[in-house]
Amino acid sequence: MKISRTYRARTVTAVSLSAVLALTATACGDDGSGGSGSEGSGKGEITLWDNNTGERREIWAQIIKDFEKENPDIKVKYVGIPIDQVQAKYDTAIDGGGLPDVGGVGTAYLSNLVVREVLDPVGDRVQDGALKGKLVPALVDSVKAAGGRGDEMYSVPTSTNNGTLWYRSDMFADAGLEPPATWSAFYEAAEKLTKPGSNQFGYTIRGGAGSIAPAMDAMYGQSGITSFWNGDKTTVNDPRNVAALEKYVALYKKVTPSADVNNDFIKMVAQFDNGSIGMLTHNLASYQDHVKALGPEKFKGLPYPAQENGTRVQVSNPVDGLGLFKGSKNKAAAWKLIEFAASHKSNSAWNESAGSIPANTDAATDDWVRKAVPTATAMKALSDGTTKIVNLPYYLPDWNTISKSGNEPNFQKVLLGDMTAKEFADKLAKELNEAQAEWKEQTKS
Repeated sequence: MKISRTYRARTVTAVSLSAVLALTATACGDDGSGGSGSEGSGKGEITLWDNNTGERREIWAQIIKDFEKENPDIKVKYVGIPIDQVQAKYDTAIDGGGLPDVGGVGTAYLSNLVVREVLDPVGDRVQDGALKGKLVPALVDSVKAAGGRGDEMYSVPTSTNNGTLWYRSDMFADAGLEPPATWSAFYEAAEKLTKPGSNQFGYTIRGGAGSIAPAMDAMYGQSGITSFWNGDKTTVNDPRNVAALEKYVALYKKVTPSADVNNDFIKMVAQFDNGSIGMLTHNLASYQDHVKALGPEKFKGLPYPAQENGTRVQVSNPVDGLGLFKGSKNKAAAWKLIEFAASHKSNSAWNESAGSIPANTDAATDDWVRKAVPTATAMKALSDGTTKIVNLPYYLPDWNTISKSGNEPNFQKVLLGDMTAKEFADKLAKELNEAQAEWKEQTKS
């Protein structure tokens, strides 16, 4: 495959020579049994890069300890990388040498690694091993879509987050309202819970940083459209999505605070937790914040609202996973680690520590999942077939620019009435269609 300079320029982060030299020291493990790209003997030392070190370090230490006890002939070298540096670290190692045997790989940058031919496909290994039938299908589909190579799978999913509709159960009880499980119930509750004179609002809308994904959730969730593409054209500006967006943005200042036009998730969560907001759409990561501020009895969490027939459509959340690097000299040992980390016990423990949704389906019945009701509900929704996932095009090099700096200011214009929902959706669609066409041209074999 030929990759143009333009394409590489978008996907490669500039780094210093000292960083290259530093990372070269953490090259793929080698027990002397094979050359680069070899299955090896299944023994010796392998290197693992954790793509979000910090609080994860301790749980990885435990998983590695358990793995080495079960596999005494394999030693794992752990390298922790802060999440905001991981893409640059991978790019540095690709250009300068020193990629790991196993690395944490998120869907947000998976395509960059696939395009640069540094990951091995892992679908056949999953099908031939202990993980067959044990991974949440929706997450498998998401990593396949993010890789940009059709049905090929370049990462074993380990966890995800999920969009959640948090609601003040105490306010709902006082108002005699049922939990907002459908879009019609959501809109009804937003109106009934709003009391401007008391500075109480039914909902808080995300108008600041990070506004595009929740807006798309509202669009696709109401329209019921289940694919981001119709051929090579995006469905973002489908008339049904435009109508859904019009209904969603009409909530602004009617049942939401006017300050929402600038609010990011931190301000939204603070508003919800201080008692002035009835509903908030945010992911599971804010669960502990709500518990600390409100206690477990005053709020509840549901997956995003469903349509009246019970079908739920939502856009994909980033999926974390583990990649097997093509240059490893000991892929047999590296795969053993991936398989172990994604197994029931390890995957459950890791996600309990991280507060995320496990990718291993056997974890659904674990005590901590059942007790964390929003997590259990989200995992069930992703596993039982009632939720349709619209996979966002993370594989596009321009995706982050288009979905953030390129259009967040325009979404604010829609809220303020300076741009129509159709104008917003058409502009977004035009940019996405152009990015898709360029990506297909650049990745032709």
